[in-house]
Amino acid sequence: MIHGTGTDEDGCFVREGSLERVPARFAPVVAGLGDRLGAHFGPERLHSSYLYGSIPRGTAVPGVSDLDVLLALRSEPTEADRAAARAVEESLDAAFPQIDGAGILLFSAARVLSEAERHDLGWFVACLCTPLGGPDLAARLPRYRPTSLLARETNGDLFRDLPRLRERAAAATTEAERTRLTRGVTRRLVRTGFTLVMPRWGGWTSDLAESAEVFGRYYPAWAGRMRAAADAARRPAAHPELLDELLAGLAPWLAGEYLAVHGPKAPRPQDR
Repeated sequence: MIHGTGTDEDGCFVREGSLERVPARFAPVVAGLGDRLGAHFGPERLHSSYLYGSIPRGTAVPGVSDLDVLLALRSEPTEADRAAARAVEESLDAAFPQIDGAGILLFSAARVLSEAERHDLGWFVACLCTPLGGPDLAARLPRYRPTSLLARETNGDLFRDLPRLRERAAAATTEAERTRLTRGVTRRLVRTGFTLVMPRWGGWTSDLAESAEVFGRYYPAWAGRMRAAADAARRPAAHPELLDELLAGLAPWLAGEYLAVHGPKAPRPQDR
């Protein structure tokens, strides 16, 4: 049984999304993805594949939504793997006008299952990813609850990334560059704001508008800025000045509050 906060009767997250929820308009895209993965990644490389985002949640909008994919490989990704992923992304984007681009994340199955990633990448696969093909790694991961540990390990690194985000904003000079960056930054801020309060709220949502509203219940002084960020995440081109405002105001406050409430995310071996 799914409760209103994305948890079951034991307070554990219910996996969001399923292949049955994929809208009919996007079914050919998913089928095309499967064909292309088979052509570019043989069984000796690909352990399992997953969808995530709006398409498996059933909320995708034709011509607006992108296709989000995660591949778990049998060993660490190589340059050949990354080139194959780019070829699949480009082929899908060209073939299907229903999607506004495709993005493929590559990780080794061992990394997904590692202790260091247990409450970040492992949680992501177990709770937010929909199995598409191959053995589901969620069967080898624990059940998850909305804890401070989970909040820390999923989004407790905004303070580290802020300097880089500001540099990218300063370097983005074209409208297209700023639109892409605004979309990424606003999504990051809304999700970070939501996970800041997730343990108090006691559940999960991937809906950006709902995430902003939940955050605003606990931090009313920042509710307006977070709602603006959620709106810009869906319509980034309509908010040309918001990126700089958020990086100067909401983002540094949020980074500091996150550290105070949950502490810093543990550095990963690949980050050192």
